Amino acid sequence: MYQVIARKYRPQSFADVVNQEHVKTTLENAIAQNRIAHGYIFSGQRGTGKTTVARIVARCLNCVDGPTNKPCGVCASCREIAAGGSVDVIEIDAASNRGINEMRELRENVRYQPARDRYKVFIIDEAHQITNEAFNALLKTIEEPPGWAVFMLCTTEAHKIPATIASRCQQFSFRSVDFEDLVARMAWICEQEGIHADAEALAVLAQAGEGSVRDSLSALDQAIACCGDTLSAAEVRALLGAFSLDALEQVSQALIEGQPGRMLEVVNELERNGHNLQHFSRELARYFRNLLVARITGAETRLIAASVAERQKLAEIAGQFSEEDLTRYLQLSLDLFSDLQASLQPRFHLELGLLRMVHAGRLVSIEEALAGVPAKAERPHPAPRTQHPEHTPNPQPLAPSPPQGSWREKLHATLMDLGMEFTADAIEHSEIVEANGELRVTTPSEFSLLAMQEAELQKALRQIGGRPLRIKITIGEAAAQEKIAAAPAAREDDASRRALANQEVQRFRDVFGGEVRTVRNLKE
Repeated sequence: MYQVIARKYRPQSFADVVNQEHVKTTLENAIAQNRIAHGYIFSGQRGTGKTTVARIVARCLNCVDGPTNKPCGVCASCREIAAGGSVDVIEIDAASNRGINEMRELRENVRYQPARDRYKVFIIDEAHQITNEAFNALLKTIEEPPGWAVFMLCTTEAHKIPATIASRCQQFSFRSVDFEDLVARMAWICEQEGIHADAEALAVLAQAGEGSVRDSLSALDQAIACCGDTLSAAEVRALLGAFSLDALEQVSQALIEGQPGRMLEVVNELERNGHNLQHFSRELARYFRNLLVARITGAETRLIAASVAERQKLAEIAGQFSEEDLTRYLQLSLDLFSDLQASLQPRFHLELGLLRMVHAGRLVSIEEALAGVPAKAERPHPAPRTQHPEHTPNPQPLAPSPPQGSWREKLHATLMDLGMEFTADAIEHSEIVEANGELRVTTPSEFSLLAMQEAELQKALRQIGGRPLRIKITIGEAAAQEKIAAAPAAREDDASRRALANQEVQRFRDVFGGEVRTVRNLKE
């Protein structure tokens, strides 16, 4: 009967386990020193060897030569554990045995000594699916088990294991397998099986596994069934629905050339060939991530799961973009992948997302925009526009406002001409300041009636011919308080004048327009 590659080449000793050196070294030393814990938690990504290592530990403990970190592999205990038929090594699938009743049965089973071997080993797979009530039923047993019992909990979600359980066990975190180690493992298996596979085909299979040995070996099994004893990268990509670097390069080339039409052709070709658009968007995000990493770290980096030739090609493509552009494209591709997950029109969303990338590539930073604008003194001033008098909304031209020091004299003279002697006398003894379209008049308390003469002041302003101003009159002692309250506003006005006089601010407003509403001094 045929046995799949993942099971046929399952490691039977610590030396056979790919990667996970930190786990192997600790467990080997612990067994050699006879410092065996009663509870272990093996956590990590799927297919990285958690259950396999648990079985190897069981063989080490129950081997006829044991406890030993190098089981013989030929005794009855070693053979039965490898075949999954040992009565003293109980494997429990917590996905289907997760309730309190199953844990009570396990607790009762722990009480009895092993039938033949040295230890009774309980391997609980998918342990995070056990209910809280079931964990509570198991808590005391895991804390103080009999000397012959060893628990090993395997999980992909260690954070779901209650702290009360985790604190009573030794925890080992399994890492995803390095790309090069995964390729080397599959190359060795292909040699054992008489399969001819080029390096690029193995790289595609390793990429499909995403750090999982089991997933990569399952993909290898599928490729052998499809392609026979000779594996080519093109056939493997077609089988797994993967996209070649050349296919993804069409997108980056369209971005370099700024051709939105080419993007639409890419989508049309994908649709015509029956490719999954969601899968393409995911691969596109991975592609831009790899380009960004290659742009930052170079072609020799180990951060990109690809063959040497592919890493070199990625570095060449990345050199045509800036880090800022690639960062922007990566974010847009991630947003596109997210949008496609729930889209009823994936083609439309993909087309829109790719067109956004083209437009995003045309953006320039504010610094570049300002750097390309000549200084204000260097730019030619446009000729003033003339307007025929009868087309002017207000035929009477507005005279410029008098400087602050002359407001009192002009108002006094105009009020005298209008026969408003009292108001003119009050103005002569007042302080007048113009700020933010407002004429602020501060007068002594003996001229408090000036507060009732705002209409006369407005009439005098119209007579002078200046622009319309609001009038604010402050009398007597209130003037001091008004002056104190106006101090922050005066400082704000001063900060605004200095900010608007700045050459860079003027250039920014010339390019982008807009209105400056508030200026804040960050030093205050």
